[in-house]
Amino acid sequence: MITTHTFVNQNDLIIDKINMRKRIFRQLKRLSDQAVGADHRLAINLFGALSLCSGMVVSGYWPMRKEINVLPCLSALLSYGCRTALPVILEDKHALIFRAWSPGDQLVKGLYGTFEPRPDAEVVYPTLLLVPLVAFDRSGNRLGYGGGYYDRTLVSLHERHAIRAIGVGYAGQEVNCVPVGAHDVMLNGFLTENGFIKILE
Repeated sequence: MITTHTFVNQNDLIIDKINMRKRIFRQLKRLSDQAVGADHRLAINLFGALSLCSGMVVSGYWPMRKEINVLPCLSALLSYGCRTALPVILEDKHALIFRAWSPGDQLVKGLYGTFEPRPDAEVVYPTLLLVPLVAFDRSGNRLGYGGGYYDRTLVSLHERHAIRAIGVGYAGQEVNCVPVGAHDVMLNGFLTENGFIKILE
């Protein structure tokens, strides 16, 4: 299910998003330092909350900027028989693609300081996406880094097949209300070290 919202004043939207990012970025180091073992609790919560099946393709991300570490989730998914992938940025303002990746596979430097699978890695199409975030709220809204990549990607994938998109972050990244615009896509739920928050089927 793809649902978007409309924020009336575009200038106010941009300012509110910038201010929220700054506030959360200041908190991330503290959240990371305090949440010992958070990455492994993520994996436990993932398997406790979601219906998974062997062979399904699940995308994660390479953690940066003190993001919560989703790599133990990917390792657990591989052990369960899932296929795992990481996102690749091809061009500015385009949707992401996903290339197959397993722990130990070589990575290359991507745009914005990201790391991505090698260009010769297989392109795959995930049905479950573990999505990085800056902030989230209980209405299903995610604040990202401002490039709009995931919003475009979720719309594109949804046109291809049914997907579930789960935001992943620290519980302390939850806010009362994320400012949203016309192209911001709601997520199906949020996975944190404290549990799973279900939003959409």
